[in-house]
Amino acid sequence: MDYAFSSSETELRSDLRELIGESMPADYPGIFVEDFDEPLAASWAFCRKLGAQNLLTRAWPRQYGGDDASVWSQVVFNEEMWAHNEPRGGQYMGVTWIGPALITFGNEAQREQHLPGIASGDVQWCQGFSEPDAGSDLASLTTRATKVEGGFRVDGQKVWTSYASHAQYCVLAARTSVLERKQDGLTVFLVPMDREGITVRRIPTMLGPNHFHEVFFDDVFVEDAEVLGTVDHGWEIMTAGLAFERVGIPRYARADRILAEAREATQGGSPAASPDLAAAMVHVLVARLLNYRNYDGRVRGEETPAGGPIARIASTLVEQEVADVAMDMAGVAALTPDAPGMHPALGHLEHHWRYAQAATVAAGALEIQKMLVGRRLLSPRRG
Repeated sequence: MDYAFSSSETELRSDLRELIGESMPADYPGIFVEDFDEPLAASWAFCRKLGAQNLLTRAWPRQYGGDDASVWSQVVFNEEMWAHNEPRGGQYMGVTWIGPALITFGNEAQREQHLPGIASGDVQWCQGFSEPDAGSDLASLTTRATKVEGGFRVDGQKVWTSYASHAQYCVLAARTSVLERKQDGLTVFLVPMDREGITVRRIPTMLGPNHFHEVFFDDVFVEDAEVLGTVDHGWEIMTAGLAFERVGIPRYARADRILAEAREATQGGSPAASPDLAAAMVHVLVARLLNYRNYDGRVRGEETPAGGPIARIASTLVEQEVADVAMDMAGVAALTPDAPGMHPALGHLEHHWRYAQAATVAAGALEIQKMLVGRRLLSPRRG
């Protein structure tokens, strides 16, 4: 297979790097650090700039504010975003899967209401799926939406909800019926986060105090018009969304950049000086090619059943491997990045290491991904 990018895709990559360099602070750490007000403001401003240039949702259909960009063009876009600590912040979620879900499952009124705000970079979404007793097994969720006149009353709790503290909307999964198969009877709602009865609390973790949240729904009224798709048939939307999210994050791109920066900071960019570094560089390339094979299958309409989970497993594992190798290369310097004469590339290395620890849990635990691979290889029809 020839994975050489076209001249237009190469030009896009160059333009994006220039735009990021012009728009973002040189030491931008991502939005999950302890003091996140300035990084968050920079991220919002950058997203609005992308929206104004029709770059944020360029892979969407033109009729919905996109540019019908190719899959490979979107790969380039996603790689550059993640390689540079995701300057879009949480906007990748609206762009990568909530927008496409609205296009696929929403009605015209919902598309008109929500798609422009995502395309312009003005509206942040969060995802209300996981619960204290329903993480990897999402079909076991117990947040309840009870039918009332004109809509539903929602009661329950969500947990590990990224971006909830500054999101304007939540794509919420709740149980509307108890049926024989637990995947049935679930419904997806589009809920404003300022709705009465919603409480958001931060969950401080080693990843930083602003990453995870728990969200409580106490007798929250949700209108009939805020149902996405069909009542009791939300599982299809949830699985489609998770598939977009799991495959749409090119973690290998950030791992590649971290390795390059660590090599520059500790050995002047010279060739691999240890077997661990050489192995990590190879594994980054393997993860990239596994993802490219999956994208190529999507373009050709020949996706293999296990291609997505296999690529995700490789990407999450290599992110953790690279974080370990880079920390070993930097040594104690990674813990004192502000010391006089310290290389700027080491400034956020320790934060990257902490962030990488969640890679094999977020958006579907590693064990679940392995189970999906086994099921799809042994019995492709089961999915």
